Amino acid sequence: MAKTKVNILDLQKKTDDSEPITMLTAYDYSSASLVDAAEIDMILVGDSLGMVVLGYDSTVPVTMEEMLHHCKAVARGAKRAFLVGDMPFMSYQAEIGEAVHNAGRFLKEGGMDSVKLEGGQEVVPAIEAILTAGIPVLGHIGLTPQSQSKLGGYRVQGRTAVSAAKLLEDALALESAGCFGIVLEAIPATVAQVISSHLHIPTIGIGAGAGCSGQVLVFHDVLGLYDRLQPRFVKEYAALRQTIIDAFVAFGSDVRSSQFPAQEHTYGMKAEEEVEFLGSLAE
Repeated sequence: MAKTKVNILDLQKKTDDSEPITMLTAYDYSSASLVDAAEIDMILVGDSLGMVVLGYDSTVPVTMEEMLHHCKAVARGAKRAFLVGDMPFMSYQAEIGEAVHNAGRFLKEGGMDSVKLEGGQEVVPAIEAILTAGIPVLGHIGLTPQSQSKLGGYRVQGRTAVSAAKLLEDALALESAGCFGIVLEAIPATVAQVISSHLHIPTIGIGAGAGCSGQVLVFHDVLGLYDRLQPRFVKEYAALRQTIIDAFVAFGSDVRSSQFPAQEHTYGMKAEEEVEFLGSLAE
């Protein structure tokens, strides 16, 4: 029997009860079903798929159509977790009406329960408009990968008193705008803990220490599948990349040596049908 689907009230109750929230990314039916089977609270269909699935150098090239394609697959694979769709670069920054339309597509077409936007006070007008349309929003501050060029690369944010204070102001603005939670990425643990203590809504940390309401990691990082970028905050729970390569090498070796397919991997015919078929070829 399927578990009861997680909703926003469940996430808030966990925060109120000091029960940590769990969150992982997923990008297709198979990965979503695995995450759901583990009873993880939230699944983020992150624009990180641009790097770990599509092979881009950053998240910037990811399009709405690419995001929706993967969201649909995840929605088919996950029935319990609360689903968050990552709004890609330039899908919400240019025009508020377009931001609302695109956010709506994540729910209407993509099967998501909510959307995530990167940015602080500068994206509040878009967030408020999206919320007015009845679409839940998860905020995201600190290291915002879509803006990594402006930030000077993938760097920890909030290391000075001034920048830390700015992050707190941004977090409060997002809560006031109506976000149901905020992702805090690559922020010193002390800063993230202070931000979390000033908010009533959940904070989901990624490289932000243990003082957040919950934690999120990328599917491929957890399983050791992605080798191009390895942030300090990642904990690799399995090293599957080499295991998978070894399996493929073994497959190739078996095919070349005619050990695969063996008899047990092969379909047969009824004896009389086989005789009739082979006999017909001899006529």
